[in-house]
Amino acid sequence: MRVQELAFVHPDAIIGENVVIEPFVTISANVEIGDNCWIGSHAVIMDNAIIGSGTRIFPGAVVSAIPQDLKFQGEESRVIIGQNVTIREYVTINRGTIDRHQTVIGDDTLIMAYAHVAHDTVIGRHCVIANSVNLAGHIQIGDWVVIGGMCAVQQFVKLGRHSFITGGSLVRKDVPPFVKAAREPLSYVGVNSVGMRRRGFSQEDIHHVQDIYRILFVNGRNVSHAIDRIEADVPASRLRDEILRFVRASDRGVMRGFNHVNDHHA
Repeated sequence: MRVQELAFVHPDAIIGENVVIEPFVTISANVEIGDNCWIGSHAVIMDNAIIGSGTRIFPGAVVSAIPQDLKFQGEESRVIIGQNVTIREYVTINRGTIDRHQTVIGDDTLIMAYAHVAHDTVIGRHCVIANSVNLAGHIQIGDWVVIGGMCAVQQFVKLGRHSFITGGSLVRKDVPPFVKAAREPLSYVGVNSVGMRRRGFSQEDIHHVQDIYRILFVNGRNVSHAIDRIEADVPASRLRDEILRFVRASDRGVMRGFNHVNDHHA
């Protein structure tokens, strides 16, 4: 461990091997930092943070502050950050509340400058959260999700695996797996075929997903009728089942389909 002068590390904090802590860093009690981490100048890691090995936290970031939630009564909660996560300048990540008791960032995720991750939000692995994204509380984000800069995601929203949200979007509804979402109100604009291809999905997989979303979002059916048609017309597969599970489990409802976009701009 290399702690520079003028940094403060609470004596109860647990610091791994080969960790670099730059000047003016503050690390509070009940903090665990894994091996090979780098904590940049003026970063603040508050109580009850667990940070995985290989993570980099850039200057000015604040990790594990109490929630910005008036219902918070000081209950025990924490932030868990996985391995090889990058947290850029002035990111803020708040602890959980009585709902989940923790906020979680998955392995190999990049959170760019000025983003905010609110209480009880769970972000999967290999995600990219771009500059100035605001994530409200209780959000669930699957693996390999990309959220463009300046997006605002409403509380309790769910974003499915491998989805892509265009920058500047307001996300009020759930976004199913493998799709691209854009426009206002947020709507389906296609399958994230580029992302799927990069991550090893075959062209057959991509066409299969396109067939599913053509029924759900393009052909003008309501959601319940579309689900029935997908089950009748599209061969069973793990991708089909994942999409149907997501749509059925949506409490907020899924985003608008393609036809709704045309109606909105007519």
